[in-house]
Amino acid sequence: METRASRQVYANPWMTLREDAIRRPDGADGIYAVVDKPDYALVLALDDDHLAMVEQYRYPLGVRRWEFPQGTAPDRAEMPPEELAARELREETGLRAGTFTYLGLLDVAPGLSSQRGRAFLATDLTAGEPEREDTEADMRFAWVPRAEFEARARAGEITDAQTLAAYALLMLRGD
Repeated sequence: METRASRQVYANPWMTLREDAIRRPDGADGIYAVVDKPDYALVLALDDDHLAMVEQYRYPLGVRRWEFPQGTAPDRAEMPPEELAARELREETGLRAGTFTYLGLLDVAPGLSSQRGRAFLATDLTAGEPEREDTEADMRFAWVPRAEFEARARAGEITDAQTLAAYALLMLRGD
């Protein structure tokens, strides 16, 4: 596909929405709406057989959801992925990891958004106090046994796609 023109439709501190005029491979013209967000880091913190999870209210869904710590740098800034992973883990859970192992790349919604994430396994953990942002004030942190995580995922109680994908990457490693 060829981008013929692009215009920003909307922007805020977390994302921009642009509309691109395109030419498809068959020569037909069309448009594409794209949500541009900075890349994020997701952290699967594992201590023995327990996973560090956070629960927070997800406004677009209107419900609280359990997921692995994840996020972007403030004000759409770019940051090295491992540094961002350490920041998100510390901010949301208070944990510090002695070791970060790269698990893989995750595309959030490639038909809609340019955002990509990098998933990390965090081990050699040390507890501390969370450093949450104001928007995370109602966040809760818990250690969840892997068997319980899997049961809750099968029951449809854990539905965050990035969390489930990161866990699949962990399983593919044989961990």
